[in-house]
Amino acid sequence: MKNFNLLMVKCLLLITISAFAQQTNKNRLSKIESDSLAIAYSKTTNIVFPFAIKSVDRGSQDVLVQKVKGLENILMIKAAQQGFVQTNLTVVTADGQLYSFVLKYDEHCPQLNLILNKTKSEAQEIYFSSGTGNEENIQKYSKLAFYDKKKLRGEKEVKYDIQFQLSGIFIRDDVMYYRIKIANNSKINYDVDQLRFFIRDNKKVKRTASQEIEIVPIYILNNIATIDGESENIFVFAFPKFTIPEQKYLAIQLMEKNGGRHVELHVNNKKLVQVTVLPKL
Repeated sequence: MKNFNLLMVKCLLLITISAFAQQTNKNRLSKIESDSLAIAYSKTTNIVFPFAIKSVDRGSQDVLVQKVKGLENILMIKAAQQGFVQTNLTVVTADGQLYSFVLKYDEHCPQLNLILNKTKSEAQEIYFSSGTGNEENIQKYSKLAFYDKKKLRGEKEVKYDIQFQLSGIFIRDDVMYYRIKIANNSKINYDVDQLRFFIRDNKKVKRTASQEIEIVPIYILNNIATIDGESENIFVFAFPKFTIPEQKYLAIQLMEKNGGRHVELHVNNKKLVQVTVLPKL
């Protein structure tokens, strides 16, 4: 009997130790690796994050940081003090990810432009300041709009072998998604300088100024800067929901950098209300 009781005590002790070890293992911290980043006093380093920046903490006042005005996922960094002692930088983005950097001073070989989780050949996704929606959802719905097969007919302009087309208008949760197709049918690369949206008056009344209101996107999907010759690109622009009165129209303006192949598309109110509702995620 004594041997049996002793055996039971040993078994209970082993179970307790095993449970404690498992709990300890669960509570063990996972290490987040820090990236080494060289910055300078006379040059600015730019980091493009995959999501909007929500929080920035610098380990020392010897480092200056700020977000690009009007853009939510680009951070600018430079040294406030020459030869500063190594420090760190912590950034939290809208998708809940934490990024940790060890900052080192290097005036001659700083790292100037960094894109996280993307290769240089990939198109960039740009986030603009907005109080509308969730950035991650806007990104997902932009991709739904990109791949949606429904097309808006009749809204295109062709000049200089450049086809500029509004191929779809979509909406979800008070955010509108404008799908724009640019086809470069020439043999010369097209460098995009500006792609902007304006609400304008249909007619300019004599002796009065024509009113023009620019509509600024909150997110751009597939935002490439160059469209190669004999190729095309599809952009998706996300906007807070808007409508326009009958006496106005939407002007979509495409400007070529260091060139004159400018194209402008005019869309009336009747066409703008032909929206497709994206399915809820």
